[in-house]
Order: sequence, then C-alpha cells, then structure tokens
Amino acid sequence: MELMILATKNSTPIIGQISVVMGWIMNGIYKFLDGLFGIQNLGLCIVIFSILIYLFMTPLQIKQQKFSKLSSVMQPELMKIQKKYQNKKDQVSMQKMQEETSAVYQKYGVSPTGSCVQLLIQLPILWSLWHVIQNIPAYVGSVKNVLDGVASQIIGVSGYTNILQDFITENKMTRVRLILDGSTATSNSVIDFLYALSPDQWKTLGEMNQFAGFSDTINSTASEIAHMQSFLGLNIAEMPWNYIKAAFVGGSILLAVVALLIPLLSWGTQVLNLKLMPQAAQNNDDSNPMANSMKTMNMVMPLMSAFFCFTFPVGLGIYWIFSAVVRSVQQVLINRHLDKMDIEVLINENMKKIEEKRAKAGLPPQKITNQAHQSVKNINKIDKGNSGSPEAERARKVEESYKKAVNAKPDSITAKANLVRSFDERNKKK
Repeated sequence: MELMILATKNSTPIIGQISVVMGWIMNGIYKFLDGLFGIQNLGLCIVIFSILIYLFMTPLQIKQQKFSKLSSVMQPELMKIQKKYQNKKDQVSMQKMQEETSAVYQKYGVSPTGSCVQLLIQLPILWSLWHVIQNIPAYVGSVKNVLDGVASQIIGVSGYTNILQDFITENKMTRVRLILDGSTATSNSVIDFLYALSPDQWKTLGEMNQFAGFSDTINSTASEIAHMQSFLGLNIAEMPWNYIKAAFVGGSILLAVVALLIPLLSWGTQVLNLKLMPQAAQNNDDSNPMANSMKTMNMVMPLMSAFFCFTFPVGLGIYWIFSAVVRSVQQVLINRHLDKMDIEVLINENMKKIEEKRAKAGLPPQKITNQAHQSVKNINKIDKGNSGSPEAERARKVEESYKKAVNAKPDSITAKANLVRSFDERNKKK
C-alpha cells in the first residue's frame, strides 16, 4: 500500500511498469539495509541496486557476446560480399548481395537481428533503472516520508508554486520541473523538488521569508535527508563541479578531489568496458566506414559521460561508475568462457536451437545452402598463400564443423544437416 503514496513515477508504457518493479527492488534494498544494519544510505543503495540489476541481465549479456564473437568471425566474409557489390546498384546485384549475406548468417546459425533483439530487451530495463535512480522519492517510501512534512507546509503557503518556480530559476535547477495540477504544483512534484536540492539550496530555502514559519522543520529535514544522501563525504544530490568550485574559495580540497574522481572514474570505467567488448577488436581497417564510426563512438561516449558527470548529481555518477565496473567484470568472465569455446561449438549450438524452434513450429530441418558452403571454400581459396592468417584459420574451423557431420549419430540434427548438404553438392555437380 505504501507505493500508492509515493512521488511522481514514470508513466511511459512498458518503461513505467518496469520502473515500478525496479522501484520495489530499490525500496527493498533500502529497507533491508535499514532494518538489518541500521544503514540509511542512498549512495550504497544505488551501488547494490546497480550490481543486482546487471547480474540479473547476465544471461542477456552472454547471448549478446556470443553473437559478437560470431560477428567478428563473420566480418571478413561480410566485407568481401560488400566489396564485391560495392559499385553495383542494380536490382539483381542487390538481391544477390542480400542472398549471399543471408547465406553467411545461415552458415553460422545466427540471425542478422540477433544483437538488436538483445538490445531491445535491455534498453527499457536500463532506461527504467536510470529513472528510478534520478527520482528516488517516487520509489523509496522512506525517502518520500522524510520530505512529506516540509512539502505539506510549503503547499500551505499562498502562491507557493510561483515561489518555487522563482527559486528553481534563480538557482539554475535545470533538471527540475514542477508538475502542475491546474495552476498549482502537485504535492509529489514538490517532493521531487525538495529531493533535488543541494545542501546549500536547502540552507537558502530555510532562510526565505515566505517559509520563516517552519524554517526549523526545513533545517531538520535538510539534516536528515543529507544523512541519507551522504556517500564518501559527498552529497549524491550535489554536482561534482560545485565541490570543485568551492575549493577555490576556501572549501574542502579533499572533497573537491573526491568529487573530481567521479567524472574521471566514469570515463575510465567506460573506456575499460568498451575495450573488453569483442566489438572493440573486430576490425582495424581504416578504410571501413563502419569501423571508423565505431572507433569514434568508443572515444566520444566515455568523454561525454565524464562531461555530464561534472554537472549531473553525484548519485548518477555513482550509478554510471558501478554499472561500468559490473559490466567489465561480466565481460572478463564471459570472454574467458567464450575463448575456451571453439567456433564450431557455437555454430552447432545455434543450429541446434534453430532446429528445435523449427521442430516446435512443425517445420522441416533448415536447408544448408550451397552459398553457405561455397563461402567457406572461397575464403580458403583467397587465403591459400597465407594459411596462418586469422581468416584462413576461422574458415578452416568452420569447414571442419561441417566435415564432422559425417560421423554424426543417426537422426541427429547434425546428421540431417549433412544429408541436406550432400544433396546440395550432388545437385550442384549435375
């Protein structure tokens, strides 16, 4: 029942529903720490919350990285097809290019949209995670209850909406927006405003003449919420840039250094995460526009993360850092697991899943096309003079995966694939 009185939530379809579930987890973490250890720390909640959510998404990460590993192997073949039809824009050539590209994907047992599916599943989760962290009072009842008393007294002041709006403008609170019910701000909107206040802004609010009648309540609430928002000496609602500026006018140098670490660690962990991803080593061909775009994106994204962390609340920086750390640890473990797997094992796994899906749908086994098998032969032919090249080695492994089908058990999926392949080859010779 507590969730019914919380502050404003995301109402976007799907994302809103996922945010509610995320809110239950965040609220549960806070209650667990408070009830069992007496810890009321939102920064620690964000750390644990980020770790748990990314652990839950590990199966999706594994699937995505399996696709990435196969993509890095398929890339040379796909690039050869693109080069082959580079200057051919007629309908016949485009159709042949599409057929040959599909044959490559078929050979490795993957779908061209495989990676997109994983991303489409993850994006709503990540967006919901972001919304919960930046709007904690909407999902953590204990935080909302701390702010509720001050919010009620502010609403009782005549013209409070205009007073708060002027306060937001004067203090340049660009990420705070009052939600109006007619011409007045809603109670939940006022709570969101209060949660976004920095310690200095709380002090300013308590000194305003319009709120002089309950300044003691404002100050006591500010002290209580500051305790909940404190993390490594920083307030998670404050911007790192403010700590850095304060150091030049007599503020704490130590806090400025800790605040500076937020954007630096955000940049560093993002770079580490990108370097650990299989896509980072996919292609070093400077003539490939896609590779160049990926290099640029991998360089710009961490820099943007660092830039935003200077002017975003510390809490969001903590989320970015620990999310990247968890993803990096996941990436190391997944990479070790995938490095031990032969390409042919991944291909056979994919083929098995495809055939199981087709069998459930009442469809016959998938046909292994001539183009798919011929693609391997073409690569072997191209790399004949360079048998030690990565492309030749990859092609050899894929070819071996087909040859092993000769000794497959009767009625197995591999054996069926071999029969289809033999049939294709006989027809080709006619």
